[in-house]
Amino acid sequence: MNLVLDVALTHVRARARQTLVAVAGVATGVGFSIMMAALLQGSQEDFIRQLVNAMPHVAVSDERRAPPPQPAEEVYDAARIHGLKPEARRRGIKNPLATMASIEAWVPGAVAPSVKVQGILRYASRDVATSIVGIDPNREPLVSELPKQIRQGSLGALYTATNALILGDRLAEKIGARLGSKLTVQTSDGIRLTAQVVGLFRSGVRQVDDTTAYALVKTGQILAGQTGLVNELRLRLDDALAAPAAAARIERETGYKSVAWQEASEDLLNAFVVRNVIMYTVVGAILLVASFGTYNIISTITHEKARDIAIMKSLGLPERTVRRIFVLEAGVIGVVGALFGFVLGYALCVAVGSIEITNPFTDVTHIPISWSPRHYAMAAAVAVVSSLVAGLLPARRAARVHPVEIIRGAT
Repeated sequence: MNLVLDVALTHVRARARQTLVAVAGVATGVGFSIMMAALLQGSQEDFIRQLVNAMPHVAVSDERRAPPPQPAEEVYDAARIHGLKPEARRRGIKNPLATMASIEAWVPGAVAPSVKVQGILRYASRDVATSIVGIDPNREPLVSELPKQIRQGSLGALYTATNALILGDRLAEKIGARLGSKLTVQTSDGIRLTAQVVGLFRSGVRQVDDTTAYALVKTGQILAGQTGLVNELRLRLDDALAAPAAAARIERETGYKSVAWQEASEDLLNAFVVRNVIMYTVVGAILLVASFGTYNIISTITHEKARDIAIMKSLGLPERTVRRIFVLEAGVIGVVGALFGFVLGYALCVAVGSIEITNPFTDVTHIPISWSPRHYAMAAAVAVVSSLVAGLLPARRAARVHPVEIIRGAT
């Protein structure tokens, strides 16, 4: 084995230019494949992160996924009752405080109540349909990114004025309101009150910024015309991926419809399946092209050493040992090229990730990059395997030829 290693390293050092070209080819393929994989996966993870932050991990509403079974349905298998509902149904989640306490006893996260009311904001003779969300400022920071999204004012400012509102910045711009503006809020039930703007927020989701206003839970209950009303519980879990299991348990225990963020964004997540196929296809294509380049360079180097093969066979080395020498040479080139490719890939990721993206609607951001060891391992595996194959096949073919024929140039 020492002889095989010594001969292999001698060949690698003897033709430094060829070796450097081969290493550069491997490093280029590895580096650019790492950069593309990190860029594609990073953009996807950033989108999912924004999607998760823009909504609760689990939303418990006062609706039911299916109507409760009727006595006749429990007694008779053939009985089916559809469209049945009581004459008057009290809106909201029953015993919301007890329900929240029950959920908080086992859920790994936080719970916050809210009251959603549809209304119309009127200011300076402008009427805009708005979704008014009554929140608890003490609990809200535990379940949403609203405190970080506020551009003017603060979440605590909801306590500083009667019927205080925090508007989406686009909604405020649409009606011409600003901090301190007095406006009128009216619901479809005819409830009207005067409110004051105490803050502006920007979520980055145009539909939310255009149509949403936040108020205290008490203000939302007044607009809904029902004291003690809570028609939604929002949860933020320690592990966002555990949302479906938590939602299923909450729905099973309370009977109220519980929707995980994965279910609410099902269409988008299905689109990511196609996007993942595209991502791995692109990265695979880059690795395939790089492996062909690696194969071409190393096989050419091996072919040029046919006379060295003849000399070694003339000295009595068996074919297996000759093949092992050239496979080891190719492996060394592949490993060294992969290591330099790691450095190149990391540098490319840093360079691409430092590019700033600016536009008038969002804060300054950078191109998202995913730093995953899997990208490095996948690129290195393809590079080393292609190098070994590139060294094995020509050496195997040349080792079978008689040394005299090689020396005479009959190859």
